[in-house]
Amino acid sequence: MRLVFAGTPAPALPSLEALLASRHEVVAVLTRPDAPAGRGRTLRPSPVRERAEAAGIEVLTPVHPRDSDFQARLRELAPDCCPVVAYGALVPPPVLDLPVHGWVNLHFSLLPAWRGAAPVQHAVLAGDEVTGATTFRLEQGLDTGPVFGVTTEDVRPHDTAGDLLGRLAVAGAGLLVQTLDAIEDATVAAVPQPTDGVSLAPKISVDDARVDWTAPALRVDRLVRACTPAPGAWTTLRGKRVKLAPVTITDQVLAPGELRDGLVGTATTAVRLTGVRPEGKPAMAAADWLRGLRLEPGEAFA
Repeated sequence: MRLVFAGTPAPALPSLEALLASRHEVVAVLTRPDAPAGRGRTLRPSPVRERAEAAGIEVLTPVHPRDSDFQARLRELAPDCCPVVAYGALVPPPVLDLPVHGWVNLHFSLLPAWRGAAPVQHAVLAGDEVTGATTFRLEQGLDTGPVFGVTTEDVRPHDTAGDLLGRLAVAGAGLLVQTLDAIEDATVAAVPQPTDGVSLAPKISVDDARVDWTAPALRVDRLVRACTPAPGAWTTLRGKRVKLAPVTITDQVLAPGELRDGLVGTATTAVRLTGVRPEGKPAMAAADWLRGLRLEPGEAFA
């Protein structure tokens, strides 16, 4: 089939690579426009754009898929199907209807669980033991379309969202190719999602990533792992923000937020710090940071 692949961040790359190596033809790539990044906030192309240009593939970067010039070009390209992985913008109905086989989205959850922008983070935050990836036909609703196929993945006890997403991106790439093969061969039919088991996974904001030390240690552990690598779990000490690397749960007890010997108190047992990134400084081992702090008795994270 002739494909126009839609994707933007690094987790979409395994799918693009798999499609380039498949029996299908990627005739163009749709990705978000260059965006500010880094300390200098200079414009940088998306990872998907960089890979597509390296492969000599046409790249489309409309501000929004409603753009009439983009829609005209898509009609000229005449794709049979548009596979989507973390593109980052809603596709309007007129565009959804352009390819013969529609738009096939790879979503990193077992739908209808965790519909939305941050399914992997919410799976970690909720303490799910199993998650996965789903291919489904894109429609107007938020991740509501009928399902073609699924693959499952165990959530390991110490997984960060980044760890888990990395594995799902690779496993999902294989599922996406299998789904497109089956669509072309007419050996698969999309099945409506169940009406029960629906949960939502909205984007986790910086404010959401602030650690509440009055929560149980298990909740603190999950929040930090769910926010790693982004947006980064954080707390404050002496009025300045401190980002946290994943913590480990101990059997010791301290007051919530209390800092002592590399431990921080929670509502249950203390957690041990492993790494931090103080405001305005690079990431470092927690032990090195604490040695330079000269903590006063009773000092605590807020």
